[in-house]
Amino acid sequence: MTQLEAARAGIITEEMKLVAKDEGLTPEEVRDGIAKGEIIIPKNKNHRHIKPYGIGKGLRTKVNANIGTSSDCVNYEEELEKLKVAIEAGAEAVMDLSTGGDLDKMRRLVLKESSVMVGTVPIYQAAIESRRKGQPVVEMSKEEIFDTIRKHAEDGVDFVTVHCAVTLETVERMEREGRILGVVSRGGAFLIAWMKHNKKENPLYEYYDELLDMAKEYDLVLSLGDGFRPGCIADATDRGQIQELIIIGELVQRAWEKGVQVMVEGPGHVPLQQIEANMVLQKRLCHGAPFYVLGPVVTDVAPGYDHIVSAIGGAIAAWHGADFLCYVTPSEHLRLPTVEDVREGVVAAKIAAHAADIAKGVKGAWEWDLEMSKARWELDWDKQIELALDPVKARRMRGTRPPKEEDVCTMCGEYCAIKMIRG
Repeated sequence: MTQLEAARAGIITEEMKLVAKDEGLTPEEVRDGIAKGEIIIPKNKNHRHIKPYGIGKGLRTKVNANIGTSSDCVNYEEELEKLKVAIEAGAEAVMDLSTGGDLDKMRRLVLKESSVMVGTVPIYQAAIESRRKGQPVVEMSKEEIFDTIRKHAEDGVDFVTVHCAVTLETVERMEREGRILGVVSRGGAFLIAWMKHNKKENPLYEYYDELLDMAKEYDLVLSLGDGFRPGCIADATDRGQIQELIIIGELVQRAWEKGVQVMVEGPGHVPLQQIEANMVLQKRLCHGAPFYVLGPVVTDVAPGYDHIVSAIGGAIAAWHGADFLCYVTPSEHLRLPTVEDVREGVVAAKIAAHAADIAKGVKGAWEWDLEMSKARWELDWDKQIELALDPVKARRMRGTRPPKEEDVCTMCGEYCAIKMIRG
């Protein structure tokens, strides 16, 4: 029985109880949200040692960190260090997006070491293994794609990105309108190339019911990927993106009918003035399913600072309904992220998530800031650092320029406004 089936039957699972305790809600509230499809708990039946988190309406906005090898950089130890740092910085999920080295080894190491939910994009491995066998990516079979998804599910992956709404019709709509930056989703590009070469429909769409049966077996959450997400702000909210979203909305309903948990992935690069509309469209067309966004990145001209760019977009997106933020690191568009890039990316996304939670009235968000304000009035530096979103950095910065008087900081020193007013 999946979490969705249990909720519909009125059953409160152990995972629902843990999520309710973590969120300060009643188990009944969590159960009812899952029954409606507005909340999910990504936890594969084979992934037993992780802390379950809820994603969706009324819950804290969660953050995902992408890690993984590339064909140019294969260092398993470094990727495990990124995993450790991401979790320490507050990520509630990690995705292994490895494309280099032993892909099974990397995924299984992440699953073994992670204390949070783990996601993958199985089409990457299917395409890469096709190449390694001397077979062009466009000649991989439907069975090879589905066998790879099953392998990830069997290993214990909690959610998989599947680009089921990348269809022949959506490709035609995108191409008729035209784009500046085409398709930037790797998974989407693999499938579009496959469809054009084979002159056939996307097997993830054509055999979607078979995929649902597999997901139900493991209580594997399907993250319905946005293969047509805009790769620059000039392409945002175009026909290809919206046509894919319409199809995703239909696939959400079909998943619910089978008792399968789903969430929806969203853009991408989106200018500020379009973010709210994108969130409203998703929630309306996809019937309130949890929304998972990459960024959004709100300007294309800040390489090296894209963690800040995406935090701006992420805060606005979450305020208007996004439930799950995929971090962006300072190295986005430039290189594979370092361990420090991962830490900075997670912290930036956590700031965006918390700022949105205050605006949404999520339980506990406002109170956290209130406690910090009280600690500042009391000039209680230990408490301020304890309450900081990144206490490690706060303590380090506090110690690098110690004040002459311990109860103030070196910005104001003896002219501290709080100290003067308090007397």
